[in-house]
Amino acid sequence: MKIYFGTDHAGFELKEQLVPFVRDELGHEVEDLGAHEYNEEDDYPDLIAPVARKVSESALRQAQGEHDLGIVLGGSGQGEAIVANRFPHVRAVVINDAVGSRKEAGEPNEVALSREHNQANVLSLGARFLNNDEAKKVVKDWLETPAESEPRHLRRLQKIEEVTKHLHSN
Repeated sequence: MKIYFGTDHAGFELKEQLVPFVRDELGHEVEDLGAHEYNEEDDYPDLIAPVARKVSESALRQAQGEHDLGIVLGGSGQGEAIVANRFPHVRAVVINDAVGSRKEAGEPNEVALSREHNQANVLSLGARFLNNDEAKKVVKDWLETPAESEPRHLRRLQKIEEVTKHLHSN
């Protein structure tokens, strides 16, 4: 499994911290699709679409089981998730609170649920909301949470795919 990264200028500094963390400390294969330098004038759709395209292609090749994942960053993460979710089989989620990553008994865990129940394959982070340590915690928890194959979750994901097919056929 490969992890693709993409960001605009707003997430550039945080991405520069997360790429070596995911590669060197968590041991994942990483491909950094940019931005490769800080450019205040860049536009997030140009930098997020390549990540979403790679994740989409991986999901199409590997319909069952784990496939490549993406981590995208921007100021809020919202626009980045919107772009990513335009691609087939991409399920991008925004997590901007390390508290959502807490694993306490009986407490819902937003990070884990995004992977377990929704099989999210792109994590979108807002660099204006998370510091380095918080972002690393969210990323670690997200990458370490496997997608579940419980029938009720798979049924719901299939319905999302059916909606998408219907929209693209009209």
